Amino acid sequence: MPLTFDGTILVPAADPDDGERTAAALAPYLSPSSRVIVVNVIEKAGGAPDKASVEQREEYAKEIFERARAPLEERAGSVETAVLFGTDVVETIFDAAVERDVDAVVFEPRESNRFVELLTGDVAHRLVKEASVPVVALPRNEG
Repeated sequence: MPLTFDGTILVPAADPDDGERTAAALAPYLSPSSRVIVVNVIEKAGGAPDKASVEQREEYAKEIFERARAPLEERAGSVETAVLFGTDVVETIFDAAVERDVDAVVFEPRESNRFVELLTGDVAHRLVKEASVPVVALPRNEG
């Protein structure tokens, strides 16, 4: 039986390329009853000065959403977007997932090396390890 998402799924996207790539990888698994919520987390510095203004980051999120929408709207019943704010990206994603009563968090792991993961904390690894809702890692689409 092929995998399909016919409920509500939350899709975190870190940047425009990630959003577009993940949306393209996800689209074949959607059905007309799928509800997709694409989110971008604006990480707050927790008291330290932010690197960019909230307005700049919200504009960046709009670009992410624009690039993610096209492949999703062709297949999903509905596509929503949300900008989330938090000091911990993974916690913020799961808080939103629980708040929106999603069936799963779905993402495509980004390519990185172990050194970068060690320094930055691997969000993909934490999404799977700290899951409070089902998490699906899509196969990487090498295209």
